[in-house]
Amino acid sequence: MRDELLSIIEKNSRIGLNELAVLLGTTEENVLKELETLEREEIICGYHTLINWEKTSIEKVTALIEVRVTPQRGQGFDKIAQRIYNYPEVKAVYLISGGFDLLVILEEKTLREISNFVSDKLAPLETILSTATHFILKKYKDYGTVLSKGSEDEREIITP
Repeated sequence: MRDELLSIIEKNSRIGLNELAVLLGTTEENVLKELETLEREEIICGYHTLINWEKTSIEKVTALIEVRVTPQRGQGFDKIAQRIYNYPEVKAVYLISGGFDLLVILEEKTLREISNFVSDKLAPLETILSTATHFILKKYKDYGTVLSKGSEDEREIITP
């Protein structure tokens, strides 16, 4: 039940207990107990709403910042990752493979704010060797949800 429950709520965290119970073939009480256990065990870490900001009047710029660091002896990348994710502007930090070590996701109102964060807060950290900043220009699909549907193929179908 646990894996199926997690798969369902990952796609729709607003689904009701009644519907979950029906889908899982159990009682609402059992579903509620399992959700509480998953939260207590920190398997469920939070519930989020996916918003297509392009359809609102709120300006947001998202940047993906690749960071190359010198890992600290005995602490690896954890200490520097923690230092970075403690900034309120930072939405996510991932340890990645490849030419860079960390991927930092940042959301701000302007390109300048992101640039200032990188130059004033990130780059001066003693273990940072280099950064590369990429700006998201348009989101087509995010967390499994299509945000920008492509235009329909309007060509006429010709059959023999």
